[in-house]
Amino acid sequence: MPEYRTLRDLVAALPKVELHVHLVGSAGHHTVAALARRHPSSGVPTDPAGLREFYTFRTFDDFLAAFWAVQSLLRDGTDIATLVSGLARDLAAQNCRYAEVTVTPYNHLLDGMDGDELLAGLAAGRAAAAAEHGVDLAWCFDIPGERGAVAGRETVVFALRNRPDGLVGFGLGGPEVGVGRARFAPFFTAAREAGLHSVPHAGETTGPATVWSAIHDLGAERIGHGTSCVADPRLLEYLAEHRIPLEVCPTSNVRTGQVPSVAAHPVRRMLDHGLVVTLNTDDPPMFGATLNGEYLAVATALGLRPAEVVELARAGVTAAFLPEERRAALLAEIDAVGRDAQILLPRGDDVA
Repeated sequence: MPEYRTLRDLVAALPKVELHVHLVGSAGHHTVAALARRHPSSGVPTDPAGLREFYTFRTFDDFLAAFWAVQSLLRDGTDIATLVSGLARDLAAQNCRYAEVTVTPYNHLLDGMDGDELLAGLAAGRAAAAAEHGVDLAWCFDIPGERGAVAGRETVVFALRNRPDGLVGFGLGGPEVGVGRARFAPFFTAAREAGLHSVPHAGETTGPATVWSAIHDLGAERIGHGTSCVADPRLLEYLAEHRIPLEVCPTSNVRTGQVPSVAAHPVRRMLDHGLVVTLNTDDPPMFGATLNGEYLAVATALGLRPAEVVELARAGVTAAFLPEERRAALLAEIDAVGRDAQILLPRGDDVA
């Protein structure tokens, strides 16, 4: 029987899923270096020191500049496949078995990438992820909300006309302030009628009203972030009663200034109210986040018992848009780890 001496051991052993990670924001140092070498005119550094500086953000604008610099490196299907494969390698190293990856086709098409190139890159990367890294990938095509209704229309048309293998979700990202959820309702209706799941961002940088709108206007089946839901007791009750999962990204919320620390994150209140909480990374290397690190940070800050950590992994699998057979297999693996784990609860350096 395996023996898990620290919380870190348990987290590493748990099979996990990732439900909120942006493809462009997933580019780690090794992937950015490979892409920058392929496109030297971009000016993005390829040396370790330069890359460390590239990923040092003093303001949110610094983060946005890095994000768009990576976006500019993606010019054809080969670049997309490189990015997807790099993400899969990072996920596999953390025992993450499945991920639903947010892709924003409109931005790539606006940058001049051919739609067939984008789809070919996604397909090649997805195949490599499974064959080389043992990670199953699915896609969520999202609307960049700041680009308005035209982006919504083009995104849903692209998604439904092409319907690539692995496409399971339809989302809405970008700024929330001044970008009402309701204006995108027709596009979500079309996507849902075609069998895609509704997974909009809401309540990350705005209040509970945005979450309500995502539910009522967009038919949200999961909420991206949803941090502000704790400000509305009625919303907390609704989310708990209807079992609408939240894709919580604690480190991202800290780095973008939505909360001062993981310890102050409303995830504790979410759990106390019986909400379905899943842990995710958002834009992992850009925020210095890892999936294992999110579990460790939340469990340590909140003093979670081992059984509660196991339940977080189960919640992610339950909230995923997986075939039932695959879901059952992953839950059985998680339960086996939970049964076998003999934990000495971490204190201080035990989690290092």
